[in-house]
Amino acid sequence: MATTTIQVSREVRDHLAELAKERGLSLGQLVEALAAEQPTAAQRAERLAADRDVVRRLMGIELTDEDFEQAPDVLGNIYKIAAEKARSARGTAA
Repeated sequence: MATTTIQVSREVRDHLAELAKERGLSLGQLVEALAAEQPTAAQRAERLAADRDVVRRLMGIELTDEDFEQAPDVLGNIYKIAAEKARSARGTAA
């Protein structure tokens, strides 16, 4: 595998070197791991399309991308409800 050089400030290099050492990795291995954790826009779009295909197949109905865009944010709503309950619990416990 071919390698290349990435130029960063001394502070960033030292920070990355410390992170790599803590994880038992080389600096190159750490950068590879960090890059692998961050999908590109194209990779995110590919994952979204694949996830929507799974939902369509499991539900057995044809949903368009527009249907998905108009659907409520279920996970977002769950987070809002949980946050409201946590605030209420703190308010009554005080």
